[in-house]
Amino acid sequence: MRKLKQYGREFKIEALRLLETSGKSAAQLERELDIGSGNLSRWRRKMAEDGEVAFPGHGSRTPEQEEIRQLKQQVKVLTQERDIFKKAITIFSERKP
Repeated sequence: MRKLKQYGREFKIEALRLLETSGKSAAQLERELDIGSGNLSRWRRKMAEDGEVAFPGHGSRTPEQEEIRQLKQQVKVLTQERDIFKKAITIFSERKP
């Protein structure tokens, strides 16, 4: 089984800078840098979309991803609290014989 190569943020940014300044084609630069075909185009598109927050790396999140994570956590807590209150209402509303 072939292991996928992983490239750091600095490598990707430097490769894109080389693409812009060297005058070489993306395919030629990919061969010289020994990176997979199409990676430079994908990285360029990602940089155009995300700007300075592109390529956050492992464990790093974009601000939007971090906000989504926090909101999911809040939903989880609120759901647990609601369930506790529902059970409490059921217990206290039972009539005793």
